[in-house]
Amino acid sequence: MPIVVDIDVMLARRKMSVGQLAERVDITPGNLAVLKNGRAKAVRFTTLAALCEALECQPGDLLRWEAEDTADVMAAAGEGPRGT
Repeated sequence: MPIVVDIDVMLARRKMSVGQLAERVDITPGNLAVLKNGRAKAVRFTTLAALCEALECQPGDLLRWEAEDTADVMAAAGEGPRGT
């Protein structure tokens, strides 16, 4: 998935554990782990806002877009390799 979750980075910068963050955000450590490990299909804005408040950061500090493999991007755009 091209959306990367950088909660680990912010946890390290804030010297905070997953358990502490889960408690502050009022979600289970298991649900936080799903989000942290990039397995979540969605995140509510209220949860994102609570994470930002607890970590004193912006949404862009937690989420970023990363391009997929160039070949995959070209195929999705309907472009083939040059010369074909």
